Amino acid sequence: ECFKNHSLLCYFRKITFEKQWFYLDNAIGHIYGTTFEVTSGGNLQPKQEVEEAATETKEAGTDNRNIVDDGKSQKLTHDDIKALKDKGIKGQEIVQQLIENSTTFRDKTEFAQDKYIKKKKKKYEAVVTIVKPSTRILSTMYYAREPGKINHLRYDTLAQMLTLGNIHAGNKMIVMETCAGLVLGAVMERMGGYGSIIQMYPGGGPVRAATSCFGFPKAFFDNLHEFPLSKVQSLLSGTFSTETLPAEPEESALLKEESNGLSEDKQQETEEEPAAEAPMEVNPAEEQDTMDMNAEDVEFKENKEKENKENVREKQIKQWERRKKLQEAAALLRERNADGLIVASKFHPTPLLLSLLEFVAPSRPFVVYCQYKEPLLECYTKLRERGGVINLKLSESWLRNYQVLPDRSHPKLTMSGGGGYLLSGITVLWERDKAGCTNPEALKVEEPSSKRCKLQDLPC
Repeated sequence: ECFKNHSLLCYFRKITFEKQWFYLDNAIGHIYGTTFEVTSGGNLQPKQEVEEAATETKEAGTDNRNIVDDGKSQKLTHDDIKALKDKGIKGQEIVQQLIENSTTFRDKTEFAQDKYIKKKKKKYEAVVTIVKPSTRILSTMYYAREPGKINHLRYDTLAQMLTLGNIHAGNKMIVMETCAGLVLGAVMERMGGYGSIIQMYPGGGPVRAATSCFGFPKAFFDNLHEFPLSKVQSLLSGTFSTETLPAEPEESALLKEESNGLSEDKQQETEEEPAAEAPMEVNPAEEQDTMDMNAEDVEFKENKEKENKENVREKQIKQWERRKKLQEAAALLRERNADGLIVASKFHPTPLLLSLLEFVAPSRPFVVYCQYKEPLLECYTKLRERGGVINLKLSESWLRNYQVLPDRSHPKLTMSGGGGYLLSGITVLWERDKAGCTNPEALKVEEPSSKRCKLQDLPC
């Protein structure tokens, strides 16, 4: 029922967020967007909407010029507030008492009063709203908290990448990123589970920490493939090959383990044969203890062998599945008909882009992100010399946040210094020199006879 109602799937563990800790047990069954109050013991309770009655006009001053911040305007001390919390008084009541015990609150302007109330509510009201994860929310969170993990990729720059890359359902996309899986998750969300994605990764395996935060269903990962960067050159040169795959991984594992088990049994039998000597008189009690110990040893060895066989079988199955996925990704890349390319990595973009463009079909877009301008300038020059691309653009996104409130809408005083740089373009059919021929006339494609324009047919 939770999935049918788009409800939350939560885990029974302690969560720490914004200096608050709570358990998500009571959030199960509620829809996204529900606001909870954190009660004593870290339990979540749905917040009841309290209708504010149309009270009398607020007492407010005309300006704040006579207000002096000397630290003596609040009568409640820190100990008093702590005592109120210990009594279990809710944050809304604490804020109300702070307002009543403030000697300068009524002298402030209406705007200053609203600002004061908002600040105190944020400090003393433990309210949590659980929202559905999205690209906008995750990119904003990463950029505000851990920008180094996503190469300082700002959320508006990510939005431009998705637009310039023409990401939509049914595409066949190549994604190369080292942004903790944020760009990959954004592409998967935009495609909606339709189409195929090939993730190029450096090192031993892909990093998808941010991708797992999206909460995609399992069907989204069915068409997600991965291919290592270290194998790209061998794939382009035609020398790429995986190790020999076992036809039936489970049977081969079992045969290997059974043969190992038989050899171990034979070895144990040979070791036990010399130990057989003339029987000696033994006490019946001691003989019973010895039999019990032998039975326990045999049972322990059998359990250990069984665990070892299961571990070996699981490892072989995983290895076989990994090789199979690698072959599937290689087959998709060999077609060289990808509908787009997205690059956002900490590595130099020029060698990455020049090699990965070989897998992109003509008349398809590509986008490269870099935190700095100089690497993209070099990449721009190389592409101009190489050819095969048109509409090359190197741009920098500019962002300014606005505060939108009644009678108080204005640009915010602080803004982001830079959101990185984007190099975008479109691939075209690239005719290379054939057999070392450098004559441009030899590379021209002859026009069809129906489209030829004869000189004598033209009017005078």
